Amino acid sequence: NQWKMKTQIRQNSHPTRLMCHLRKIVQIVSRIILVKLQKKKTYEQIESELKKSLEKSDENWAQFLNAKAEAENLKKRHIREQENARKYALERFSQELLQVKDSLELGLTAANADDAEVSKLIEGSELTLKLLTSVLEKFDIEEVNPKDEKFNPDHHQAMSMLDRDDLDANTVIQVIQKGYLLNGRLLRPAMVIVSKKPAVVELVAEPENDEPN
Repeated sequence: NQWKMKTQIRQNSHPTRLMCHLRKIVQIVSRIILVKLQKKKTYEQIESELKKSLEKSDENWAQFLNAKAEAENLKKRHIREQENARKYALERFSQELLQVKDSLELGLTAANADDAEVSKLIEGSELTLKLLTSVLEKFDIEEVNPKDEKFNPDHHQAMSMLDRDDLDANTVIQVIQKGYLLNGRLLRPAMVIVSKKPAVVELVAEPENDEPN
């Protein structure tokens, strides 16, 4: 047995075999080192990708904040423009109405004069009414005057009905008070009197009574 062990040691101690063992050891160590290097490279790649993702996330968050701020500024600007538009529209309307007021005051002054002429007063009133109508039209206030038109329950309010055999039913006979529309929306209905067909009265002949002589 001792001879066999010595023989095996000698065989293993042969230079060629030692080189083979060393080569295997080197290969194993090289593989271990390569695996470690690959893992290290993978870690570096993951760290690099994570860094890029964080940078992209920060960039997206900054874009979101900018978009949110821009939307809020746009909303505030829109509200401010609406308020200014309402104020500006009221200012324009007031300026136009001042002309009508001036015309009415001039008419009253002329009416109180000792030498006032009725024809001049009528002419001045007509001009004032024309000026007021122009102001209303400028601000899309439309007059509703439906005489001789078909009754429209959306724009008219019937105050009474009259029998008219010469007209179709539901025809506006008279306008008591004109109506008005603001941008196509009803501001005030026109108060009207509407026609209706007279009721047909059938005359029934009474039976003759034969009285005995």
